[in-house]
Amino acid sequence: MTLTGVGDTTGISKSTLSRLENGQRRPTLELLLALSQAYRVPLDTLVAAPEVGDSRLRLKAGVVKGRTVIPLTRHPSGTQAWKIVIPTSKVVPEPRAHEGYEWIYVLSGRMRVVLGDRDWVLGPGEVATFDTQVPHWFGSTGDEPAEILSIFGRPGERMSLRTGPPIGG
Repeated sequence: MTLTGVGDTTGISKSTLSRLENGQRRPTLELLLALSQAYRVPLDTLVAAPEVGDSRLRLKAGVVKGRTVIPLTRHPSGTQAWKIVIPTSKVVPEPRAHEGYEWIYVLSGRMRVVLGDRDWVLGPGEVATFDTQVPHWFGSTGDEPAEILSIFGRPGERMSLRTGPPIGG
């Protein structure tokens, strides 16, 4: 694939792709996800993740509001990342608002997102991003558990999302 072709597929500029390729820029999660989809390879393969987990990491799952939450970041300040498993029992919306910004990526299953007066169902590979000052809630559709990645930024921190045309279309 050419840089132009990858750029057309991912929505990433040719100059950004060139800087990534030459090591002059570090990739963000958004860029890695877009490239993973464009090349049709798992994200772990793209970033050369080790086959077995790093034994030095001790990620302890907990239960928060009925959901299994696995922290993916170590520091309580700044941007926080979690893998969250939403059980089928979490179907009643309990909207809340707080300062910050959230980005959600659905790994598997289907989830429901309520944001203000809007209500969506998201499936694997779909993303929601929103200001958390808007009353919001996310949970199950009741059909199956959902696994998501959640990244939460403190006030003033915000992710930029790039979208491009669908792969193969």
